[in-house]
Amino acid sequence: MSANTRTGRLKDDAMSKYELDFFVSWEELHKTGRALAKTLHNLQEWEGILAVTRGGMVPAAIIARELNIRLIDTICISSYDGQERGGLALTKSPELPDGGKGWLIIDDLVDTGKTASEVRTLFPNAHFATLYAKPAGVEYIDSYVEEVTQNTWIRFPWDMKLSYADPIVKGG
Repeated sequence: MSANTRTGRLKDDAMSKYELDFFVSWEELHKTGRALAKTLHNLQEWEGILAVTRGGMVPAAIIARELNIRLIDTICISSYDGQERGGLALTKSPELPDGGKGWLIIDDLVDTGKTASEVRTLFPNAHFATLYAKPAGVEYIDSYVEEVTQNTWIRFPWDMKLSYADPIVKGG
């Protein structure tokens, strides 16, 4: 698995409804995070990481470990309430010198690009990287590992729980 840097984009019309599920296990998340870190390592030395909360926090931790980056901050911005997209809410934004030059912005995914566009406006010189990208948002980021269709809902491990499932013979 290797990361992409603004290449190989899929063209897909934005869909308002999610028709597909993409389940990401903790193991897969770690593997994808390491793939992104490998690409980012080859680009330059980084000043620090800016994690987009909350989805970018776990990927940022993986990348910080892999690249031995100790300076980590957060930008607290959201556009989702569960599975529903809402308006943007910016509750915390740090001050980074030179528009974020030399910094990594890490998020779990870029969907419509609404959040990424806002973050990009605040830090135009930072390198924005995500684990997953959808066609409507890919133009707002610099690097990603895997692209999924616009109508796919990505189910991250922190949003799921394990539970008992009845066997088929009992209606499961």
